[in-house]
Amino acid sequence: MRSLEFAERYSRQILFPPIAAAGQKQLAAARVAIAGCGATGSALASLLSRAGVGYLRIIDRDYVEPSNLQRQVLFDESDAAESLPKAIAAARKIKSFNSEIALEPHAADLTPQNADELLGGVHLILDGTDNFETRYLINDFAVSKGMPWIYAAAVASYAVTMTVLPGDTACLACVFPDSPRGMVETCDTSGILNSAVNFVASISSTEALKLLVGARDKLRRTLLSYDVWTNDFAEISTAKPRPGCRACDQHDFVHLAGEGRPHITLCGRNSVQIHERQRPIDFDEISLRLTPHGPVRHNEFVLKFWREPYELTLFPDGRAIIKGTTDTAIARSLYARYVGS
Repeated sequence: MRSLEFAERYSRQILFPPIAAAGQKQLAAARVAIAGCGATGSALASLLSRAGVGYLRIIDRDYVEPSNLQRQVLFDESDAAESLPKAIAAARKIKSFNSEIALEPHAADLTPQNADELLGGVHLILDGTDNFETRYLINDFAVSKGMPWIYAAAVASYAVTMTVLPGDTACLACVFPDSPRGMVETCDTSGILNSAVNFVASISSTEALKLLVGARDKLRRTLLSYDVWTNDFAEISTAKPRPGCRACDQHDFVHLAGEGRPHITLCGRNSVQIHERQRPIDFDEISLRLTPHGPVRHNEFVLKFWREPYELTLFPDGRAIIKGTTDTAIARSLYARYVGS
């Protein structure tokens, strides 16, 4: 990129003294992974790419649906109509407004088996996920590698975020030793305001900029929560790791080891993901096989098959999302019947 174009594009950010020209060059050299590209993840990707972070790896297992458009800022109606994988759609949209950003989209499920491939080789990991199982996996990986990451979540009108600096601050397992029990709110059960999403993404992306330009003394060392509707605000100190923490202190990375990893019911839909099989899928072949059983369509990224009351979305690596049930036995049965065992 020619220096004049670079200086002009980021001129207003360069005028901000804590970043300036030197910080902008640091951002251009930075490498960031965003795990999950739904509401929070797409807002993070938009903010950081516009800010000039030079490399973004975008990881998401899901595809765009009309219900996403209320809050997921990188997608449009054509993405939903095509059921494009979110990682692919996000990368296309970012390229349209910042062609200089290096983008590496992965339409994949983040698992213990591929964590090193998908999360390694970056300076920072950002949380755009929708479940604690994946967040604990990110935390285990980041702590094991001494890599910073930023936890972020939003549901209903509530937003929460925390910056994790392994060896310096508390990690996710310090604050939440166990996954929340009982009824856990999701956007499927409680809805979500797009303002809550953008609030938490703004806080998290600013923390990311601080870290990437070396302003570690300005990083917030608290778990911050805020309800944009009721104005309730709270902070809990995360300044130090908790003695005896499974991850920080004992280096017991059970989630990275894949112990007890379940099928995951996806946020926002009555769905089950089948991700235990790695098998290449020929969309043309399987489309012909499925046509007698119900409507089928596919592009290069996903195949959609409808067999009332279910909808099956199949990815090239054999992963599938079965919509219309939360029963894993039913989902497995449908997969075996129409895709193969």
